[in-house]
Amino acid sequence: MLLDPSAKYQPYPVIALADRTWPNKRLMQSPRWLSTDLRDGNQALAEPMSVERKVEFWALLLDCGFKEIEVAFPAASETDFQFVRQLIDEKRIPDDVTIQVITQARPDLITRTFEALQGVQRATIHLYNATAPLFRRLVFQQSKADIIKLAVAASQQIRQSCDATPGTFWTYQYSPETFCFTEPEFALEICQAVTEVWQPSSERPMIINLPSTVEVNTPNVYADQIEYFCRQFAYRERVCISVHPHNDQGCGVASAELALLAGAERVEGCLFGNGERTGNLCLVTLAMNLYSQGISPQLNFSELPGIVEQVEKFNQISVHPRHPYAGKLAFTAFSGSHQDAIKKGFTAREQAISPLWEIPYLLIDPNDIGCDYEAVIRVNSQSGKSGTAWMLEQNHGLKLPRALQQAFSHHVQVITDQSGREMTLAQVWQLFRQLYGPYEQAVHQLVDYRTESVDDNRILFHAQITMATKTILLEGMGNGLLSAAVNALTPYLTAVPIIEDYHEHTLGRQNESRSAAYILCTIGGKQSHWGVSIDSDIARACLQALLNSLPAAIWIGNSR
Repeated sequence: MLLDPSAKYQPYPVIALADRTWPNKRLMQSPRWLSTDLRDGNQALAEPMSVERKVEFWALLLDCGFKEIEVAFPAASETDFQFVRQLIDEKRIPDDVTIQVITQARPDLITRTFEALQGVQRATIHLYNATAPLFRRLVFQQSKADIIKLAVAASQQIRQSCDATPGTFWTYQYSPETFCFTEPEFALEICQAVTEVWQPSSERPMIINLPSTVEVNTPNVYADQIEYFCRQFAYRERVCISVHPHNDQGCGVASAELALLAGAERVEGCLFGNGERTGNLCLVTLAMNLYSQGISPQLNFSELPGIVEQVEKFNQISVHPRHPYAGKLAFTAFSGSHQDAIKKGFTAREQAISPLWEIPYLLIDPNDIGCDYEAVIRVNSQSGKSGTAWMLEQNHGLKLPRALQQAFSHHVQVITDQSGREMTLAQVWQLFRQLYGPYEQAVHQLVDYRTESVDDNRILFHAQITMATKTILLEGMGNGLLSAAVNALTPYLTAVPIIEDYHEHTLGRQNESRSAAYILCTIGGKQSHWGVSIDSDIARACLQALLNSLPAAIWIGNSR
């Protein structure tokens, strides 16, 4: 890289718009959407899609709710031509869906484009030609007048062809390609020239599409360009203003959002932003951004993981794990402090009356787009007590006491530090069972028990437990069930256990729900250990949890 990049690169000019209004506006409704996955996205693939893959992709876009879809550049390849014909001949286009096709300003290509569209019910013809000084000078060696003449002649041919086919409801779209670095006055001039040819009306709709063909400036400059154009364009009330932002500087979504504030009504892009170079506007991200603000995008991404899987198959390009909303790690927190905040947010939500979504670090509810909560918190060496506690609560219903959360997270930390790898849910659950005993065939297993009341509110406790191949009969008295059980166990132990902590809760809201019990015992005033048990009988659960909290080392070898 150059120490002084200004010797090689110069900033593109900004537009003087001191009284801009878009910064004070808010997005209040969704735009018109056009998916160009089958055209712009397809031309950016190393291996363009076959007709069969395009047909499958078409069906997916319909399922997502798109009403405008740019399907092909039919004059560019036989595959694109045949795909358009298949959609029409096989009547695959719903009555409320408009297909769009694109063409350059060449008479033979325009003629071929209309051949592909014979018999279509409704269609948009999209004409484009580059207008920026760089292209006029280096690519075409043409003047402004030459560029306008080219666009006007092509527009006249398109209008004549549309007028000759009154059975189709036609829309005309014109794009001054490279609009974002075309002189604003010239962009106006050429767009007004082609609009005069078309003479837009409700019966003859028109779209002016203002693309950020190569992103060369910050999104606020693009918004200024859009607002300036909307103010000055003579046919503004009769024409839909559309934008097609690319992502060369990583701001495609921001450019689209600010352009909508500045007066645009329609956006073009691809699912997950596939397009040439760094891609273009990600329609999913923009739609879900609106959704997160309480605005219905009028698109259906309720099963987003399935959409990701299909698009990856069609494009043969993976969606990045941290892609907004769609990536496999989009909602995942590894950080201990983040996990703690998320866990507390979900706890508060269970008790809240308001339906509003207020969960730290989670912009939307993953369930809304078909994602479960398993991926929200994942455990590695950066995680804290809340991460493992969340996983056990969400997947097994266990609400670990805070001290047990801390104790268990220490064991998890040791393992993840040593391995340097993430622990899966299955691995966390297996470790928890090994340490604390729920569902495990414990070394000391409660077989049966009974209690009876005696004088002074004391309890006489009888139990039978198995120890390896032996059976032990217990009997003890105490002020309560657990104290009686400890007294019954004491003759078989090298030290008297002291119950330091006890918690219990049900695992459901039905009468037949099972219960979980957690017991922390201190042995000989030094060693402490948790035991956990789950049973349909809460008393049985707490007794087995007590047994699970007693280390094997403190049992007298030759028990009576």
